[in-house]
Amino acid sequence: MALTTYAELQTSIAEFLNRDDLTAKIPDFITLAEAQMNAELRHWRMEKRATASLDSQYTAVPTDFIQPVRFAITGSQISSLSQTDSKTITDLRAANNNASGRPTEYTIIDGSIEVFPTPDTTYTLEILYYENLDALNNANTSNWVLQYYPNAYLYGSLLHSAPYLMEDQRIQTWGAFYRKAIDDINFDAVKSKTAADGRRIKIRSY
Repeated sequence: MALTTYAELQTSIAEFLNRDDLTAKIPDFITLAEAQMNAELRHWRMEKRATASLDSQYTAVPTDFIQPVRFAITGSQISSLSQTDSKTITDLRAANNNASGRPTEYTIIDGSIEVFPTPDTTYTLEILYYENLDALNNANTSNWVLQYYPNAYLYGSLLHSAPYLMEDQRIQTWGAFYRKAIDDINFDAVKSKTAADGRRIKIRSY
């Protein structure tokens, strides 16, 4: 059967499990699969650009933010910000008497972007980041993962069904199929950005 919509995915999961009494639980399996994919997928289709006014030490991250890719101050003079950790930011601030100026460093802390130095005026910050998947539901019936890699959704959902159904022997089976799907997606993402320059590709294994 086709596997391109939220409804078709739910039907396919029920058929693979050979169960007709899981209508209320299958959406939960899908939600759990999405949470795991958000943690493990890093594909260019997840990249998103946004801008923010940078005029204080802290700026809120976008609501769909997972992980930074690149931050830069734009305008007449473009400059990238280097990512560091909160301790380094604190040490820099202490060593420079909490100086203000054009930010050069950033870290992610408590749902915010902290920069150093503290901006001495208002800058435009361009944020390139990985965003959460658009969650499937009755209103949003598809997304790029389901469109191009439906096996990831199917096997991820089946993997999360096994503990609920107390079928521990299926965890390894569904997990192997799911892992292969995730590795293939991440490989495609790396290949699309590196194949042209002939670099060797190394895929992160979770």
